[in-house]
Amino acid sequence: MKAQAPTAYGQGLSSQARNLHWLLTNLVDEVPGIRSVAVVSSDGLLLLSSDPDRAEETARPGGDGPRGSSADLATIVSGLGSLTQGAAKLMDGGAVKQTMITMDEGSLFVMSISDGSLLGVHATPDCDMSVIAYHMALFVGRAGHVLTPELRTELRKSMENAQ
Repeated sequence: MKAQAPTAYGQGLSSQARNLHWLLTNLVDEVPGIRSVAVVSSDGLLLLSSDPDRAEETARPGGDGPRGSSADLATIVSGLGSLTQGAAKLMDGGAVKQTMITMDEGSLFVMSISDGSLLGVHATPDCDMSVIAYHMALFVGRAGHVLTPELRTELRKSMENAQ
């Protein structure tokens, strides 16, 4: 299933927030193989999503939370970011730039943006990993300098209102 570009929930936002929505839409629309995308703050809150209308979906049987939603991706991205940062610290490896996980049925990429914020991409198993990593790096380069604490607050509130 192809990720959906962000919808009308970006209306009424600052020009910087609209620009980030536009960058995310381009990432989703231009890069083949992307299933979903999430931008997560350093405290694990979802700031931007390729499927904002699915941030809260019906719970899985057994009450484990939403399946396949941006909430799931945000949780996974946040956890992986924390785990890899801890590993890098233990190994004196410096800052973590990118994490990639390949699975039988897909791939997951996590890239640092700024101030602990992360970009996460869930992709199809047949995706071109180098193309996805390249476009993620472009997004990070363009988004990193504008993702201020004020903009993160605005985006978080926008996501809450979309639900």
